[in-house]
Parts: sequence; C-alpha cells; structure tokens
Amino acid sequence: MRWDSLSAPPDGDVPDGPAPAAPPLPLALPGAVARTFDTPGFAGMTFYEVHAKSIINRVPASSRMSFQWTVNPYRGCGHACSYCFARGTHTYLDLDAGRDFDTKVVVKVNAGELVRRELAAPRWRGEHIAMGTNVDPYQRAEGRYRLMPRILSALRDFANPFSILTKGTLILRDLPLLRQAAQVTQVGVAMSVGFLDERMWRSVESGTPSPRRRLDAVRALTDAGFRVSVLMAPILPGLTDTDESIEATVEAIAAAGAASITPIPLHLRPGAREWYASWLTREFPALAPHYRRLYGRGSYLPKEFQREVTARVRMAARRHGMERAEPGEARQPEAPPTPPEPEQLTLL
Repeated sequence: MRWDSLSAPPDGDVPDGPAPAAPPLPLALPGAVARTFDTPGFAGMTFYEVHAKSIINRVPASSRMSFQWTVNPYRGCGHACSYCFARGTHTYLDLDAGRDFDTKVVVKVNAGELVRRELAAPRWRGEHIAMGTNVDPYQRAEGRYRLMPRILSALRDFANPFSILTKGTLILRDLPLLRQAAQVTQVGVAMSVGFLDERMWRSVESGTPSPRRRLDAVRALTDAGFRVSVLMAPILPGLTDTDESIEATVEAIAAAGAASITPIPLHLRPGAREWYASWLTREFPALAPHYRRLYGRGSYLPKEFQREVTARVRMAARRHGMERAEPGEARQPEAPPTPPEPEQLTLL
C-alpha cells in the first residue's frame, strides 16, 4: 500500500486531548492531523490521524499467506520490536524504518466505518479477514483511539470470519465482542510469545506487554472458550534458541492453555535488518560474527538451522502435550522463506 488513499480527518472526528506542537508532516501525508499527547505512555510519539479511502486490503497473489484479505487500522507501531519485519513499509511515508517506525504512527480514524461500508458492498463475498499481520492492532495507541471495537462490531454484524494476531493484552478489553462474533462466525485468535526472559524483552521489544502478561491473556482467552494459537516468534539466534529457553517458553505456553504452537526463527527483511543489527551490536557485540555467518547477505537463516530449531520446539511441545498448528490456524505475519531479494545488504 502506498498511502495515496489517505486524507485528513475532520477536526471533530479525533479523540479529546492536548495537541502540542508536532513535527512537520511527512511528504506522503500532506493533509494529516499530527497529534501528540502529554501522557508518559506516549512520550516522544506523534500520531498522524488520517481518513482512509479503503481498509480491506488484498494480499498480493505472490504471497504464501493462507488468507487473502487484511485490515490494518494503524501503520507504525509503538511496540518498538527491533526485529519487526514491517519496518520497511514506513519508508513509503518518507519516514525511516528505525525510530520513526516506533514513534510516528499513522491512525486511520475512520477504520470502523470503512470496514462496515466495505463489508456491505455487493462485490464483497464474506471472505476471511486477517488482522495483526502487518502491525499490531492492539498496540498501545489502541487504548486511546479505540478503533478495534467498531471493526469487530462490523465483522460481527456481517458474520464475517476473521482472525487476530497480537502481542497486545488490550485484546481482553474486547473479549465480549469477540465472544459475540464467535457465536455467528469463525474467529481465530493468536498471541505472539517468542521467549520469557525479561531482560531480553525489555531490550528487544520494549513497548510490548511482558511475555508473562501475554500468557495471562492466552489463559483468559482460552477460559473464555477460544482455541488460542501461539506463535513462538521470533526465536533469536544465540539469544533465545538455547534448550533452556525453548523448554521454559514451551512449558509456559502449554501451562497457559494454548491449543497449538508455531515456532518462527528470526528473519530480517530490509529495514528490520539494519535496525536489528544496530541493536545487536550495541547490546550483544560479541554475537556480530555469528550473525554474519548465519545471515550473510540474505534475510533468512539457513534452512538446516531453521529445521533444527523448529524440531527442538516441536519436541518440547510434544513433551508438554501440545499440538502443531494446523495450516492457517496460526496467522503467520509473513510467508516461508522466498528467494533472496535482489538488493544486497550487509547485516553488520
């Protein structure tokens, strides 16, 4: 998506709150309303409020995704995950894939109304819609903008099947809507928990709820009757791929009541690659040679490394009585490895 389908919202269609001076608008968003908030959770962040012209997006035919349609009410993400594969999309906005991605978030303030309108269109055939496959719809900004309740209400009212992949415990706020929707259509829920180590969490994905809080959300969703999948993602080479880390994480996921687990070793697309490399050399410089050997100039780990890590996770899952996710059950944020990109990059 290139951002030519966005415009500014009317002044009356924004959340209440102070609007201190904001940085200049990105060139790709000339009519957006730039807003900042005087609350600690949004310190240093700018929100670009826009009216989208469309919201249900078709997944490219070349993708190996198990779904064809997505809804993304936000662009950019306050989760600040150093490895986030979606970072490169921020360059479409003339913003950078690093700190700008974490702190300059596009908010499609009319997302709920658009979903309802597009679901009602005669050409729509009621196909599955996936959410959370680009950036997290339950990132911290959702607590202020509350876009998801209107989106979920529309999906419920049209009995349209959907799934959500998230790291956000804010999904529990919308549990009543999810249960209502599940009475009339298929609802899939997946949580991403790659590891338990709190020091690692605070360092590499500092804007997310802690892994333990996410697992508490898995338990609450499971107790509410949902079959919750967990993406054990990402598994970080040299950091969270030890037998001890894998065993502890799988054991905790099983104890939370997850129905299945899908391991995903770290992959690094352009944008994410450079930002993660900067983080790694700052926090764990001794691992730089190891990453150079593993990734070379590509985005993916060697296939034999992926198979070995995945096998260890699956063996641990069997020990704890867990299943492997069925095809399409756990909504992976991107496809399996593809041929190397034509652009040649250096990780470190």
